[in-house]
Amino acid sequence: MTKADNGKPVRNAAVILHPVNPKGKQDSSGAELKTDGEGKTSYDYAPYGKLRIQVLAPGFQTYGEDFEIDKPKMDIAIKLQRPQGQYSVYQDYSANPAPKQDAPPPDQKNQKPN
Repeated sequence: MTKADNGKPVRNAAVILHPVNPKGKQDSSGAELKTDGEGKTSYDYAPYGKLRIQVLAPGFQTYGEDFEIDKPKMDIAIKLQRPQGQYSVYQDYSANPAPKQDAPPPDQKNQKPN
């Protein structure tokens, strides 16, 4: 577990593991681990198949992703992001406008719909 901005380890992060069934539903069983001083943790009993990994660490965005476990030993590198600011309709962005999220890509701006 490292910080995305500088690559330094994230210690004492909560790492939650949940098996995921073939229908995509999270199983109620699982494990909760903590990262060490080097930002690492290990788990010897992860079942083969899809495994949902969630990471919670103070000062970082919550992370979650599903991984396919297909070997007895796998290394999974996770980079945690700092929280991003939220866009508000109440804030004035005229001095520093925020990019429009729903704007079409540049090559489609002048095209007419069919």
